[in-house]
Amino acid sequence: MKSNYIYTGDCIETMNTSINPGSIDLIYADPPYNLSGKPLNLINNTTGGAFYKMNEDWDTWDYDEYINFSELWLTQCFNALKESGSLYISCTYHNVGELAFIGKKLGLSLKNILTWHKSNSMPSITKRVFTHSTEFVCWFTKGKNWTYNYNELKSLNPEKTKDGECKQMRDFINIVETPIVQGKERLKSQNGRASHPTQKPEKLLEIIIKASSNKGELVLDPFFGTGTTGVVAEQLNRRWIGIEVNQEYVHLAKKRIKELSCQKQLQLS
Repeated sequence: MKSNYIYTGDCIETMNTSINPGSIDLIYADPPYNLSGKPLNLINNTTGGAFYKMNEDWDTWDYDEYINFSELWLTQCFNALKESGSLYISCTYHNVGELAFIGKKLGLSLKNILTWHKSNSMPSITKRVFTHSTEFVCWFTKGKNWTYNYNELKSLNPEKTKDGECKQMRDFINIVETPIVQGKERLKSQNGRASHPTQKPEKLLEIIIKASSNKGELVLDPFFGTGTTGVVAEQLNRRWIGIEVNQEYVHLAKKRIKELSCQKQLQLS
């Protein structure tokens, strides 16, 4: 089993054949949300720039197929985790119930559902529902001796007590100021559109990796995308493994991580 390495292929098959059972300290997963199938473009939106609803082939599923897929990849994650391991899953209201049910069915313990406030969320077009401005991150643990670096998260929290002391990190994540990644951090294609529709902010991964792993431990991302988990793991001196089926995303992730390695070498020289 290789670390600091991207496996190209289907995550279910790769975890089954290439990831040693009981070897992973922390898994972060950002699976398909099953939201695609209905395109929506708001090119002339005036409340925050152009909006494009995600509409990807890999995110379009029949419901029963999606449930089966979710159970298969979650089973492989369960097998890969150490008895003290943690699994974090990004999701929305569309799939949080299914993921929570399957995780509990497998024997994982749901410790928190983090609510992640997106300050630049897409506006409500129909004006028939509340504006969706949150996503969720389910935190599951396996076994009884999971890692939770309480004091490190307190120091990471910019909010302070009335006495100016470090404050506990809450399960409402409002310290990630650009949750829909923008600016220099956002990878873009030649047409100016985002290279990946659900690229997660590095700050969110920093919170997760610091919370549930220690330096030198092994972090797995079975839906590696453009490599945010690997980038943050490198920065925090963790080992990492990525699995990604899309060749274009693998290329972008390798380029991104290589650039980070070059920056680190320049800082050391």
